[in-house]
Amino acid sequence: MSRAGWLAGTLAALAAGGAGYGAGRVSDVAAPLSIARAWAGFAAGTPAAAPTPTGPVVYYQDPDGKPVYSLSPMMTEDGRLFRAVQASEDLRFDRPAAEDGSGQAGPGEGDGPKNPGRTVRYYRNPMGLPDTSPVPKKDSMGMDYIPVYDGGDPDPSTVTVSPGRIQRTGVRSAVVERRVVSRPVRVPGTVALDERRVTVVATRADAYVDHVEDVTTGDRVRQGQPLVSVYAPEINAAAAQLIANPGFDGARRRIRNLNVSEAVIAEMERTRTVPRAITWASPRDGLVLERRAIEGMKAAAGDTLFRIADLSRIWVLADVPEHDLAGIRVGEAATVRVPGRSLAGRVEVIYPQVNRETRSTRIRIELPNPDGLLLPDMYADVEIATGATEPVVAVPEAAALETGSRQAVLIDGGEGRFAPRAVELGRRGDGYVEIRAGLRAGERVVTAANFLIDAESNLKAALASLAAPTSDQEGGR
Repeated sequence: MSRAGWLAGTLAALAAGGAGYGAGRVSDVAAPLSIARAWAGFAAGTPAAAPTPTGPVVYYQDPDGKPVYSLSPMMTEDGRLFRAVQASEDLRFDRPAAEDGSGQAGPGEGDGPKNPGRTVRYYRNPMGLPDTSPVPKKDSMGMDYIPVYDGGDPDPSTVTVSPGRIQRTGVRSAVVERRVVSRPVRVPGTVALDERRVTVVATRADAYVDHVEDVTTGDRVRQGQPLVSVYAPEINAAAAQLIANPGFDGARRRIRNLNVSEAVIAEMERTRTVPRAITWASPRDGLVLERRAIEGMKAAAGDTLFRIADLSRIWVLADVPEHDLAGIRVGEAATVRVPGRSLAGRVEVIYPQVNRETRSTRIRIELPNPDGLLLPDMYADVEIATGATEPVVAVPEAAALETGSRQAVLIDGGEGRFAPRAVELGRRGDGYVEIRAGLRAGERVVTAANFLIDAESNLKAALASLAAPTSDQEGGR
């Protein structure tokens, strides 16, 4: 028969089969598979007859080829029977060829890879049930039993996964690298005065304000600049005693104890006169935060007349949540952001108590403020770079398996082999977690679908702990 004649006959047969199939007859041969094999024979130049399906019925498929399956006979909505699919028709792209070179996968091979040169000891239930078989078989769901070989993995928890299954389950892995693991802690902060740079101008005796200089709240003053003049009877009495007894050290000490400046005392000693009012000057360069002095007022001893602060250095106070506090150390770098500017500083102090209501601890960052941009009570955003400054062994956080009492990763051994390994986890940050023990750089770990593999690994290890079937048990099955 010529190729053209054979092709015509084949197409006619297929058309007749399709017509009979559309009339409602159930065919045991899959039409798509027959067409593929017929076309393969035509391409090779020789007719290829579709082999008769063999083996038990493994499932039933929609007669129109739709991806609808059933484990038992059923019918479509229009009354047609589902097509029975036998074992030889169940094509699997990830099924390896049989060792006999036939190119067809033998029963019981499932998704497990072949191991040439190794003897199958027995076959175990694919669902992890305590059921074994000395020969290949399928379970009630049509799944192949998994072969267990002599001289198997030294670690019973090692799992071997075929390339097809790796692709279907989305298994991915990554190389273990050394990297800097940091996790910035971002908290709101408030600008505050440096308590060491605030000064109050006050008298140590009852006094009357005689004159106030043209200085008010918000003005910047210099050290030694006059602020206020006061009349204090107690100070004047001490000054008169000093002038009357210039060599008497007790008189000089008394007027100094009343907080009269050395410059004023020297002027009284030079002129040998007691001024009606004593002038108080600014004790430092800074900003007038508060002016309470009013001409003619009476000020009791200790009353604040002026409050002055040096703003050349400023504090930023931030409350860090309790669960973030463990990663913060004194001296760690911090970034403070205020409207229009970002400033770099360091954590200077971690306050030694936790706020009961907010469960947070206050930290202090000191910043230079030469241009006076930072003002008291201004809000700021604080970012603290916690974590190691040197590279450490780290893996993606998705690779870590934690159960409370167990910390592990899945090692990708290549060729579809995976095994769990206990590790010690450290700091986390930027999507990575530090590995303090158990891994070295260059190894590969599973980062996706690792929980599925880990579950199968635990199951395999549990099954391995059971007694393997004896030869008598195997022979009696």
